[in-house]
Amino acid sequence: MLQFRKVGRTALRLAGDRRGNFAVLGGVTIPLLAMAAGFGLNIVQLSNVKSSLSLAVDAAVTSTARDLTTGRIKPEDADSSVRTLLEVNAANLLAPGEKVVLRSVTVDKLAGTVEATAEIDVDIFFPLFGTANRQRVSATTASLYSDKRIEVAMMLDVTGSMGGQKIKDLKTAAQNAVSILLTGQDADKPRIRIALVPYAEAVNTGGLSDAVFVEKPGKSDLPPPIDAVQAVSASSGGDGCATERKDKDGAADFSDDGPYTERENNKGEIYLARVNRDDRVGSCPSAKLIPLTADMAKLTTAIDGFRANGVTAGGIAAQWGYYMLSPKWRTAIKDANIGAGPADHDAKKIAKVAILMTDGLFNTAFAGVSGKAQGGQSAKSGSYAESICANMKKDGIEVFTIGFDLDNKDTSKSERNAAKAVLKNCATPDTATLKRYFEVSTGKELDDAFQTIARNIERLSLTK
Repeated sequence: MLQFRKVGRTALRLAGDRRGNFAVLGGVTIPLLAMAAGFGLNIVQLSNVKSSLSLAVDAAVTSTARDLTTGRIKPEDADSSVRTLLEVNAANLLAPGEKVVLRSVTVDKLAGTVEATAEIDVDIFFPLFGTANRQRVSATTASLYSDKRIEVAMMLDVTGSMGGQKIKDLKTAAQNAVSILLTGQDADKPRIRIALVPYAEAVNTGGLSDAVFVEKPGKSDLPPPIDAVQAVSASSGGDGCATERKDKDGAADFSDDGPYTERENNKGEIYLARVNRDDRVGSCPSAKLIPLTADMAKLTTAIDGFRANGVTAGGIAAQWGYYMLSPKWRTAIKDANIGAGPADHDAKKIAKVAILMTDGLFNTAFAGVSGKAQGGQSAKSGSYAESICANMKKDGIEVFTIGFDLDNKDTSKSERNAAKAVLKNCATPDTATLKRYFEVSTGKELDDAFQTIARNIERLSLTK
């Protein structure tokens, strides 16, 4: 009996001893934890490789799309472009020895997209459950491109307040913008063209002087009837300087009609709607207007010749920027042998952009103004600019505006606010992704604004 009791106590003691359970449990869980850790490392490894591959493909496709958009390459060159860029990007983003294979590049001309797929075989750290030592990772990305042509009119303030460092800053910023937009184009078939409209109290029309009607003090504000004895050339030309075009009642005309447009005066006589040179103009800017061109050297040389002088007729500047983008002026520009002129408005084929820059309040107007005009017509000048900007926007022209050093100490708060209001009203409204109105204080900021606009112009050709 005693023996049975000893055996029973021993059995109970063994049954209550749990130390061996941990050994059994550890034998089961440790391998599971190791597999889980290995699986996690594999996931992290493959995720990192996919992220790097995606970045490499995306950068290659985006750069290729940009080059297609700017005309630096042709659609048939897209495959080699993506391939070359992918090799460079992959070398920077992936581990040595990881070889990327470009599987496909597709250019959809109808949709305006470039799409590429690339893949890479990765030696994984922990092959599990009989899986292969290598896993394939792929990435596909697409980017928009456009074969739209782009026309840009740059209306640049060369008034007296722009003297000194400011005119130097403008030259640098404008020349850099021209370079960004025009570099790398096909010289025989340029995709982007730029027009320059330097302005002060008037615009020097250069080769378009025959589109100007020179007023005589105390005489009519309208060109002579086309059947009049006086020859048209007798009242045109002059120094080529132009102000606003006036209608038959002497008010400012905000249309983009070309100078050959026939109109009727109050006597029922027909005349050609040339643009006025008001007889009160004090000085004409030496810098001449340049119609749309892709000649970068011509544009940069013209900008380098800017000299600051005179007061600010922003309405006149906006008017001539409008003309340089209007197909109604194409015949006059061709006849003057100074360019091919603007293309027809066609949102699917042409992106038209106006850039209006000033360092202060628009203060000069002539049309509808009696007596002395210089420097005291801010309400009319700003209103005229806003009216023309509104017409440009109705025609699908994107309007960017830049206010340079508007908060300078030489202007009152009311003048500063008025200047900003005009520029904001003129500009196409900003969106969450696209800025059109800029306020800058320094030369560096002015340069940055022009470069941002140049990049945004490229984006607009994709989205409009």
